[in-house]
Amino acid sequence: MPDIQLMKISENDFSDYYRLVSDEKVMAQITERAIPKTEAMENFQKVLSRNSRLVNLGSFKVVHSETKDFLGWVHVTCEEGNTEKAEIGYMFLPQYWGQGYGREAVKQLLALVEASPLKELTAMIAPDNHASRKLLTNNGFQSVFLGMMDGLNTEILDKIIK
Repeated sequence: MPDIQLMKISENDFSDYYRLVSDEKVMAQITERAIPKTEAMENFQKVLSRNSRLVNLGSFKVVHSETKDFLGWVHVTCEEGNTEKAEIGYMFLPQYWGQGYGREAVKQLLALVEASPLKELTAMIAPDNHASRKLLTNNGFQSVFLGMMDGLNTEILDKIIK
């Protein structure tokens, strides 16, 4: 089992965030394009703002417990004013794909969710991202939508928590 830690994102983490969102391989399964630095900075500020409102949930960097190497990013975020439903998401640097880091990170996120008032989680993936679908379905998510959303092929999976 990979030995990882989830650490709440702080203002010092932009460079790691930008490594992910500017990587074409990573973003091919999310937005189908790498994010330019100016847009990434704007998005990062929104993440910091959301994180300040969410005590135990939000966006986290994933680091190796011993080496503290940055592996990726995960989040459980609620829409403003909604304390019962949230979105779960994750992205990892390509050199860490297929090594169980996503599985362990989702396991840790779900433990945080279990201790929260959330009743439902949703995830959006690219339909051809079979690894992501397997990760989600192995954790009790079920497909509820398959089609176009914001011009992208999208599959939405949901999980009832309580």
